[in-house]
Amino acid sequence: MEEYCNSTFWNISYLERQDADLPLCFEQTVLVWIPLGFLWLLAPWQLFSVYRSRIKRSPTTKFYLAKQAAVLSLLILAAIDLSLVLTEDPGEAATPPVRYTNPILYICTWLLVLAVQHSRQWCVQKNSWFLSVFWVLSVSCGTFQFQTLIRALLKDSKSNMAYSYLYFVSYGFQIVMLLLSAFSEQSDSSQNPSSTASFLSSITFSWYDSTVLKGYKHPLTLDDIWDVDEGIKAKSVISKFERFMTKDLQKAKQALQRRQQKKKSQRKPEATLHGLSKSQSQSQDVLVLEEAKKKKKKKPGTTKDFPKSWLVKALFKTFYVVTLKSFILKLVHDILVFISPQLLKYLIGFVRDPDAYVWLGYIFAILLFVAALLQSFCLQNYFQFCFVLGVNVRTTIMASIYKKALTLSNLTRRQYTIGETVNLMSVDTQKLMDVTNYIHLVWSSVLQIALSIFFLWNELGPSVLAGVGVMILLIPVNGVLAAKSRKIQVQNMKNKDKRLKIMNEILSGIKILKYFAWEPSFKEQVDSLRNKELKNLLHFGQLQTLMIFTLQLTPVLVSVITFSVYVLVDSNNILDAEKAFTSITLFNILRFPLTMLPMVTTSILQASVSVDRIEKYLGGDDLDTSAIHRVCNFDKAVQFSEASFTWDPDVEATIRDVNLDIKPGQLVAVVGTVGSGKSSLISAMLGEMENVHGHITIKGTIAYVPQQSWIQNGTIKDNILFGSEFNEKRYQQVLEACALLPDLEILPGGDMAEIGEKGINLSGGQKQRVSLARAVYQNADIYILDDPLSAVDAHVGTHIFNKVVGPRGLLNGKTRILVTHGIHFLPQVDEIVVLGNGTILEKGPYHDLLDKKGVFAKNLKTFMKHSGPEGETTVNDGSEEEDDDCGLIPTVEEIPEDAASLTMRRENSLRRTLSRRSRSSGRHGKSLKNSLKTKNALKKEEDLVKGQKLIKKEFVETGKVKFTIYLKYLRAVGWGSISCIIFIYGLSYIAFIGSNLWLSAWTSDSEKFNGTDYPPSQRDMRIGVFGGLGLAQGALLFLSSLWCIYAFNHASRTLHKQLLTNILRAPMSFFDTTPTGRIVNRFAGDISTVDDMLPMSFRSWTLCFFGIVVTLIMICMATPIFAVIIIPLSIIYVSVQLFYVATSRQLRRLDSVTKSPIYSHFSETVSGLPVIRAFEHQQRFLTCSEKGIDTNQKCVFSWIISNRWLAIRLELVGNLVVFFSALLLVIYKKSLTGDTVGFVLSNALNITQTLNWLVRMTSEAETNIVAVERINEYINVENEAPWVIEKRPPADWPREGEIQFNNYQVRYRPELDLVLKGITCNIKSNEKVGVVGRTGAGKSSLTNCLFRILESAGGQIIIDGIDIASIGLHDLRGKLTIIPQDPILFSGSLRMNLDPFNKFSDEEIWKALELAHLKSFVAGLQLGLNHEVTEGGDNLSIGQRQLLCLSRAVLRKSKILILDEATAAVDLETDSLIQTTIRNEFSQCTVITIAHRLHTIMDSDKIMVLDNGRIVECGSPEELLSNAGPFYLMAKEAGIENVNNTEL
Repeated sequence: MEEYCNSTFWNISYLERQDADLPLCFEQTVLVWIPLGFLWLLAPWQLFSVYRSRIKRSPTTKFYLAKQAAVLSLLILAAIDLSLVLTEDPGEAATPPVRYTNPILYICTWLLVLAVQHSRQWCVQKNSWFLSVFWVLSVSCGTFQFQTLIRALLKDSKSNMAYSYLYFVSYGFQIVMLLLSAFSEQSDSSQNPSSTASFLSSITFSWYDSTVLKGYKHPLTLDDIWDVDEGIKAKSVISKFERFMTKDLQKAKQALQRRQQKKKSQRKPEATLHGLSKSQSQSQDVLVLEEAKKKKKKKPGTTKDFPKSWLVKALFKTFYVVTLKSFILKLVHDILVFISPQLLKYLIGFVRDPDAYVWLGYIFAILLFVAALLQSFCLQNYFQFCFVLGVNVRTTIMASIYKKALTLSNLTRRQYTIGETVNLMSVDTQKLMDVTNYIHLVWSSVLQIALSIFFLWNELGPSVLAGVGVMILLIPVNGVLAAKSRKIQVQNMKNKDKRLKIMNEILSGIKILKYFAWEPSFKEQVDSLRNKELKNLLHFGQLQTLMIFTLQLTPVLVSVITFSVYVLVDSNNILDAEKAFTSITLFNILRFPLTMLPMVTTSILQASVSVDRIEKYLGGDDLDTSAIHRVCNFDKAVQFSEASFTWDPDVEATIRDVNLDIKPGQLVAVVGTVGSGKSSLISAMLGEMENVHGHITIKGTIAYVPQQSWIQNGTIKDNILFGSEFNEKRYQQVLEACALLPDLEILPGGDMAEIGEKGINLSGGQKQRVSLARAVYQNADIYILDDPLSAVDAHVGTHIFNKVVGPRGLLNGKTRILVTHGIHFLPQVDEIVVLGNGTILEKGPYHDLLDKKGVFAKNLKTFMKHSGPEGETTVNDGSEEEDDDCGLIPTVEEIPEDAASLTMRRENSLRRTLSRRSRSSGRHGKSLKNSLKTKNALKKEEDLVKGQKLIKKEFVETGKVKFTIYLKYLRAVGWGSISCIIFIYGLSYIAFIGSNLWLSAWTSDSEKFNGTDYPPSQRDMRIGVFGGLGLAQGALLFLSSLWCIYAFNHASRTLHKQLLTNILRAPMSFFDTTPTGRIVNRFAGDISTVDDMLPMSFRSWTLCFFGIVVTLIMICMATPIFAVIIIPLSIIYVSVQLFYVATSRQLRRLDSVTKSPIYSHFSETVSGLPVIRAFEHQQRFLTCSEKGIDTNQKCVFSWIISNRWLAIRLELVGNLVVFFSALLLVIYKKSLTGDTVGFVLSNALNITQTLNWLVRMTSEAETNIVAVERINEYINVENEAPWVIEKRPPADWPREGEIQFNNYQVRYRPELDLVLKGITCNIKSNEKVGVVGRTGAGKSSLTNCLFRILESAGGQIIIDGIDIASIGLHDLRGKLTIIPQDPILFSGSLRMNLDPFNKFSDEEIWKALELAHLKSFVAGLQLGLNHEVTEGGDNLSIGQRQLLCLSRAVLRKSKILILDEATAAVDLETDSLIQTTIRNEFSQCTVITIAHRLHTIMDSDKIMVLDNGRIVECGSPEELLSNAGPFYLMAKEAGIENVNNTEL
């Protein structure tokens, strides 16, 4: 080497002096070869990968030219250098070889760099990471030669001048290249800057600056956020995952079969049970109840086996690259963590050694900074990889669950309620995401613990085992506490579920609560559950406090014990600063893995439960449609061949041996009694049932109208088009044929009117017609219509039959299969199929069947007798319940914990409460057809019609959370508590400073005393005080944390109480315009944030804040000049935080706003699956769901990046604190002692994490305070009139039951037109009044006014001389009774449903049930009056629910009774029972009946005909029939000529 350079290569004496330097030969060889070697090793691999993944070449940019020019200059300089060497006169000394070889090496290298930079033109990312690293290495290694040459020139200005100047210029160019490589070159092909960011920009996340800046200037919107890369979009991720999933799932299924065969050989075959003849009078209910019992029995022991342990494998195979990258980064980081304590040790040694060279101190300070910087980069990029992995896993699972839901078999689907499936998607995926974020901590914790113990042993020897022992002993203590906490959490989840279940029911049935003035009773139920919940929360808080106490006490205890043992074991052991503070730093490192390990283990266990649940769902059986043969060439449209189908393989077939041919273009009616299997026959055709034997052949496409209409949340137009192309002419034909034009005239916004979730703002009839229009518009070959005429008025039904279904309708020439109860349509159909008990009893044309005098003719006769000429008996959807719904009885466990899923209530509960909503009928100017045409042409959606938007968009708060919200929360906590808590926290930190100062005094003893003469008394005092201060610190923390728990619990109680009270007092209009889900969300998500998250973030914030202040005070005590450095650092810190918090807060809001649509779309899909499958629109819905997931994904992704952006900048501030404090210690070395250095730096090293946490907690607190803001929004909702006021009516009011309307006007919402336009009429005592009118005439509004659900907009209503507006709402509502249109029941006992206040005795209740014809049914139940009603009354038939509502009315026995279309949903038998009871029981009352079917009100004393909010006719039925007015026309349409022929 010496000959190669012609000078010394290495001599240690160069370093052993104040102005140390490296030999020039070393700098010209080793330090040149390091960067060049790195480049030459990696370049071929880089060029190869560019060649493999090249894309279209990018255009040449100025930036690219600048980089190439700089490298070219370097090349020229190297060439000049070489030529100088070759031309110069060697003189007496021969030119050393290094002078030739280095320029040649550089020339080759610069050519290589030019080539690499040029090749990157074919990449998206123009900057190569390895070139950036090369420039960093090159500049760092070049620094040494740079300063050596400057020193040489200063000594002797003539030496090597040309070489030196060339070196300086080329070094300058290298610095320029380093700077250029830090900038990113934008590429046109990609939107997302992360893909084009340079290496340095990537690792510091600087490419995200623009977004943060934008977020600071104005609240971010979805458009401001970059889309995620194609590679991690839902579609590409799931296609990759599915490749592995199919293989692994296949293996798991084989393993499952092997397990089952093994079990089979061990088990005796079981007998199956078939029971119950269906002819029993209440067959369906018995069946439903039997099912419920069976389900309950099945629950405990026999959980069905499913394919296991394949999901994690498939996920790992999909994402192994990211996992490996994060693994490597974490490993490097963990090793770097242990360098800081070693450097700290050297620094203390440096300060204690007066002869040490100063440059050593500077080197240590710089190394400390570099180590910390590298640590930050590794850690943040590791987190970045982990979180991205988490998001990818979540996306994969969510998309897979959605995809699976589209193909799941009905049998498997029945095991899950909608809520449960949504839960899988929201809660379980979240758990999996959380665990992937921290999965590496499993091995990393073990590694860190092992390394800590190793280094500690080096410091303190075996004494360290005492400290580690204490730590290990505390782990089980924490484990026990954690287990107990978990138990309480589980218990509390149950309480929360119960509370949310009640809340959900209260909100679904809020109208009933208001009608019956039942709010106080339900409020009491919620309050009692809430109190249990809060009590549990207190226990949970106390355990948490204990855990925090042990965690905080651990480091203090450990250091006290270790140091005590160390000094007591051997009198020669003296505690000096190096040992003490290095150990303390190591103990601080050890704390983290010891805390994390149990936490990670718990979350892995939790996630494993979720993995099982997801595996079970994704491994479920798919729909088997092999029995449905789709053909193109066939002479029949549909053919059943010996077809038997069942809903559940364990139960006998529902459809048995059906043979049926349907020719193309035929209109076939399917009729039969309740439960004869009509809907099942249709489900079998759609492939929704399990095949037993036989098959069905179908030719052509299918359109399907279900019995319970399924409406999507969107405009009416979207619902009808259902993804098809818009064709104006066909669209208008369909609207006209389905009788939707009159509805569109009264709906604000016409066909652009928005429909709420589940069609909440349409009446049952409107929903059914929209559902029909959707099918008709699709232009399919076969139309399957499952009783589409049940929910519509008689005349509308006739219109639809004639215009759509009938021989001259729109669908003429198509194959139509119509399930119907309407007899008067049957003569017009081509063929009638009569079903009974799942088989075909007879089939043939109408007249043939009549002549046969079989089942059909017999049924027809009894029917005609019952209903007279008005043949349109409308048997509604509930009647088929045992066909479709046996398996769907929800149990208590089903209630989801997640708010999004609560909105998607069981589809079965008929929600028609808001039937006549938002009418604005002041626009009769143009015909609707024209107005629609012009509207579509102009597409002026900005000027929405008043009231067109029913559901207001959820209000997303923007900007900073108002200070008043913090004040509101703090007031709820209590000012006294807050000041005490802060005071005690302050004291505990004073104790902390004390113990630190004491320790540094203790270590300074080592300089005063030698090992032998260290007095034991001094030693014992040091140990005692150190321990005492530590204990004081722990005890004070414990006290303040405990106080916190009680104070925050009080706040939770207060807020929930205010929220509940106010929501129950909100007017009905509030519930009409706010989806249930949104209100439930306040009670679920937001209240739980206030219960759990807010207290934690406030507590952590206070701890972090004190921690930082204390550390800075301690550093300033040692080196006061540090105070000057704090100022610029805190400015950087605060500004970074300000920028970040604005962005982060908005991203969190966008995240939650974009998450809800995913869940609501999912639940909508699950509830409309048969329709989606029938129309074969699965792919469209899948794409829609993927879009939603991607939108949410980009918000989450952006939020993750914003956290990393922040962390890297904050850690820089922390690292600078460490660097400057180390630097100052080196500068002021003379005036300091080793113990001070240790004391300052061991605390400074801790600050980085704490600074990070402080901002995290600030933003966490701000994110969580949003919950208070949202709760507050609903606490301030305007209330309806007070329940009770000073002026109260007499106790026996109303005595007579006389009602007067004086010019009464009303509107639904302030911005809408009047619904009732000046009603004036007198209803005498005991009069029976019928109210009729077509849909939207204002019939239901009339009842709402009597109960003051709608407040008057003019005029008054007087009952028995008292104006109803002058008394309290409960005084009014408690004295009227209504049997509502929808029989809404609440879960709980039957008794609670009839009498929630326990006012009546059992005898009275039994009497009421007897009068309502339910006594025998209830008496037959196992628990009688205590029989549990499930949510929404789903385990009772609709008829029974209606009879229960009747018994409610009988029980209350008010003077005034209102029937709101009470019999629209029941069959004739129930209808006649209800009518009889009302006639007998309420003969002494005033009865107002709102009717669908005219025959129910023909025996009234008076009939009022409403139209467009006015009374157009009023008089006795006889009078009205003799005038040719509106009533006469309606009666004629329904086939009624005189009053007598309608008597039942």
